[in-house]
Amino acid sequence: MKPTCIAQRITQLRMQKGISESQMSFDLDKSRGYIQSITSGKTNPSFQEFFKICEYFHITPSQFFDMDYKEPTLLDTLVQNAKTLSATDLTLLIDLAKRLNN
Repeated sequence: MKPTCIAQRITQLRMQKGISESQMSFDLDKSRGYIQSITSGKTNPSFQEFFKICEYFHITPSQFFDMDYKEPTLLDTLVQNAKTLSATDLTLLIDLAKRLNN
């Protein structure tokens, strides 16, 4: 993924969460312009900071780089809730997902 893709992905996830760049920077215990410097392409996060960003969005690094995960936080919530469903309910959920995709 190109650096601009990292910036775009952070922006996408941030917008889905409904927070500003400065709020996200504050939440990560960084200076006010930290996220803006990443999303503008001026800098990239270190590996350590990248992992903190993933934790912030409650996603794995793999989910961060997989652009098919349009709503990774919601998908993770669905998976967590599906873990306790019976086989019958899981089948219904799968059928519903297939129907919604058509």
